[in-house]
Amino acid sequence: MRRMSVDCDCAGVAAEEPTIADIGICASTDILAIDQACCDMVFTKPEGDQKDLVERITSRHGLHQLTAMQKQKMGNPRYELIEVK
Repeated sequence: MRRMSVDCDCAGVAAEEPTIADIGICASTDILAIDQACCDMVFTKPEGDQKDLVERITSRHGLHQLTAMQKQKMGNPRYELIEVK
């Protein structure tokens, strides 16, 4: 989760400038847990940093994937963050 923009990486040089600096590298063997953790970290950033990205996610029902993955038993939305330095 590095230099996140409201646009997809596929937009290339036409993408909006990133507004969220590095949050960190996330890893998991559980696809739902990692997606949930990443969303939670974006949504809990200090107000202002993530405002445009949160608006983009919510206006396009971007969290629907988490519900769909849980219904399909693709993983567990619960996770534990372990910081490695």
